[in-house]
Amino acid sequence: MNCSHVLLKVDDLHQAVRDFRKLGFTVDYASAGRKARQAHIWFSSGPIVELLSTPPGASLMTVPLNLAFGRGAGARMTRWARAGEGFCDAAVLAGREELRRAGRVVNWKRTKPDGSTTAFAFTYPRNDRTPFLVTPYDPPQHPANVAHANGAERVSRVLVDVAPTERAEFDRITAGGGDFELRDADVTEIRAVVLPGLNRPLDPALLHGAVFLPC
Repeated sequence: MNCSHVLLKVDDLHQAVRDFRKLGFTVDYASAGRKARQAHIWFSSGPIVELLSTPPGASLMTVPLNLAFGRGAGARMTRWARAGEGFCDAAVLAGREELRRAGRVVNWKRTKPDGSTTAFAFTYPRNDRTPFLVTPYDPPQHPANVAHANGAERVSRVLVDVAPTERAEFDRITAGGGDFELRDADVTEIRAVVLPGLNRPLDPALLHGAVFLPC
């Protein structure tokens, strides 16, 4: 399966949006700015980067999250909340049958800043270190034309360290997709994202823990 998006945990979403715009990225809030918990770095096709902040107290909400989003949700979403800034997860594109096989299917609708809505569904597998599954956005959201001042053209690869205990499941979920480059390691984590076209160094002080590499 191909990568849908890479999640980048940030402590302050609004500050992160300002910083990534300073770095030359075009960044769009996923919902109305004041209440938003996500913002997106879009490309005309392929995976995107989602800036994610978590609500206060989320690190203590394992049971409510499991009840709301399925038994794979609590461990995963509290891990996001407890994590420092940086890449914290990835999602793969899948159909509804694949979602059903992986766990509880959660239907979701998001209202964008312009008032339009986007619908999708997702499933969190029980193993919180493997990618979760999401259907394509309806309607499709990739902009026909998007330009980043820093030259970034697309996400060509997501570089992931994978622990032996998660390798078989990671291989199964990412099979057939060319977006992930896996490397054996002691701990499963996203190491970096490759962005062809980058035309300038990116100030680490503004990256909120992200590692972007030129092609």
